[in-house]
Amino acid sequence: MFAPHVYVDRRNRLQQQFGNGLLLFVGNADAPMNYAANAYHFRQDSSFLYYFGVDDPDLVAVIDVDAGRHVIFGNDFTIDDIVWRGPQPTIAERAALAGVTDTQPLEKLPTLLGEAIRTGRRIHFLSQYRADNAQLLERLLGIRAEVINQHASIALAKAVVSQRAYKSAEEIAEIETALEIGHDMHVLAMKMAKPGMYEREVAGAIAGLVESRGVALAFPIIFSVHG
Repeated sequence: MFAPHVYVDRRNRLQQQFGNGLLLFVGNADAPMNYAANAYHFRQDSSFLYYFGVDDPDLVAVIDVDAGRHVIFGNDFTIDDIVWRGPQPTIAERAALAGVTDTQPLEKLPTLLGEAIRTGRRIHFLSQYRADNAQLLERLLGIRAEVINQHASIALAKAVVSQRAYKSAEEIAEIETALEIGHDMHVLAMKMAKPGMYEREVAGAIAGLVESRGVALAFPIIFSVHG
């Protein structure tokens, strides 16, 4: 994560582009492979990360433009979670790392959104690419999941794009680190590749290089003699 003030500044600049309403950001949930506790590698929604920084599942965030309030909704770990994972920071502790001081349990979110709907306040949200998040918005907003993206906010999308298109010095440093790792992956692949080898041998080695650097792949490795 970056320093807390980075996220505070991002949210404030976004908020300033709207006169009123709620800006709703849905974080991603774990995606189970074959049972609930055995999930695929977690990948947080990029826009949620950009504005709220917390890289954990099952979180929703709201910027209340009228009240100037930034809230992360989520539930603290239960004793069952702690048995498996050990002591974990609370939602409030994790949110504080992104400069958010207002946290609420998820059960409070429908009340906030329901009141906004009842009073005719605009709720802005981005297009959804995961079915579970579309279904969550259906439950929260009463808009069928199949058509949820028809109701996504163009104004919010344009505001987010205009902000994220320009990179800060901190972001450029992270991009350069990623480029260095990508360079090392290509060099390793070129050194290893020999006639008679399987593609999986080289792909496995460069995937291991990424893991050893403490980062994750942006997308599955494409490594094939067929291009």
